[in-house]
Amino acid sequence: MVGLAVAAGAVAAAGPWDSGQRTAERDRVAALSRTGGAHHQVSVPAAEPDGPAPAPSAPGVLAVPAAPVAAPAPAPLAKAIEPLLRDPKLGPVVTASVIDVSSGKQLYGRGQGALMTPASTIKIATAVAALSARGPAHRIPTTAVAAPDYSAITLVGGGDPTLDMNRLRALADSTAQALREHGVSTIRLSYDTSLYSGPVRHPIGSNDNIAPVSPLMINEGRLDNSTSGPAPRGADPARDTAAAFLGMLGVRGINTEAGPVPGKAPARGVPVGKTLSAPLSALVERTLTNSDNDIAEALARQTAIAGGRPASFAGAQAAVTERLKRLKLPVGKALFADGSGLNRGDKVSAALLTALLARAADPAHPELRPVLTGLPVAGFTGTLTGRSEARSAGLVRAKTGSLTGVDTLAGTAVSSDGRLLAFAFMAGRTPAYGAGRPALDRMASALIP
Repeated sequence: MVGLAVAAGAVAAAGPWDSGQRTAERDRVAALSRTGGAHHQVSVPAAEPDGPAPAPSAPGVLAVPAAPVAAPAPAPLAKAIEPLLRDPKLGPVVTASVIDVSSGKQLYGRGQGALMTPASTIKIATAVAALSARGPAHRIPTTAVAAPDYSAITLVGGGDPTLDMNRLRALADSTAQALREHGVSTIRLSYDTSLYSGPVRHPIGSNDNIAPVSPLMINEGRLDNSTSGPAPRGADPARDTAAAFLGMLGVRGINTEAGPVPGKAPARGVPVGKTLSAPLSALVERTLTNSDNDIAEALARQTAIAGGRPASFAGAQAAVTERLKRLKLPVGKALFADGSGLNRGDKVSAALLTALLARAADPAHPELRPVLTGLPVAGFTGTLTGRSEARSAGLVRAKTGSLTGVDTLAGTAVSSDGRLLAFAFMAGRTPAYGAGRPALDRMASALIP
């Protein structure tokens, strides 16, 4: 864990928290990451009025004593955890890592360097990479571009899966106004998805857990009014979005002689409207709290774009790996086959997961703090709602992960002496879907004597 030591006093100075990050820290991060360009907003509000709600912070979870305190003793921790690891519901292959965040000291380890299928806990790596590559203030654009003579409009996807009908209407308003100002009432409409490349379908195929991966979609391609969890998805979210936009233009007096059809924005086109996502910090929190697969894949592609790589599964894998290595994390032979964790080809170690969490707590990297504040709170929020041991409720924050035969849990807990611990528990051959969750919850609770 060399290089992962965190100054306890500096972390203590990072609170109190609001909307995932305190305002002063958010402003500092924005100032440090002035990259310029149309899609980077360096002066952003702490939260958008109608944006996705950030995860609430659990009191004390992010606090570390200002005065140095001895790290918890490994021996008692092993005594508490070892019997729980033998729970038959976890199956025969279980790895674990527990570290003291302020010192980086390994408090408990069992096969912590072994590569395991992480399921959705890989979203921690996706989030760290995206925040490091883009910065927490970055917003993802969706734009409308007119041909030089305003005879055609192209709706250009920038990779924002959270685009909703209200923001699309606002984009239609600005587009229709620009057209009227140029005396145009009939246009051709196309939609541009060229930002992404490679397969549109996730390797798991058509699935209610994820839409076709497209840079242009409304509400993650959902066909119902849900905002999280499994839902029926459209086969072509980009075309559906363009069709909705066409209808909105019609209501505003703009007729279409053709479209919507796939196309590419003209090189000399004129931007006539743009809508931006919530800041990346809020998208990361929403991803981790709700285990949102669609936003996770978008975050992975934002990392690829920032690294100059193709916005595809392969490009994102290379970019995430590169970014985590740049942060001096123990990547080793980890594989990031996707950003969401739905791919069983993903392989990470428990040691890497705890290192990621420690890096997110590092005062030298305030841009990564939404990784901690976005973790579900045991018993209260996201995928840990109603899931906790009595003593861990509100004191454990953790990302869950489940596939058939795989159960994982990685997050933070506060020890009895007030130390912030990072943990990762990974079971790779559970007897049934979700069978290992109660045992994992008990292990997290064991960190709070």
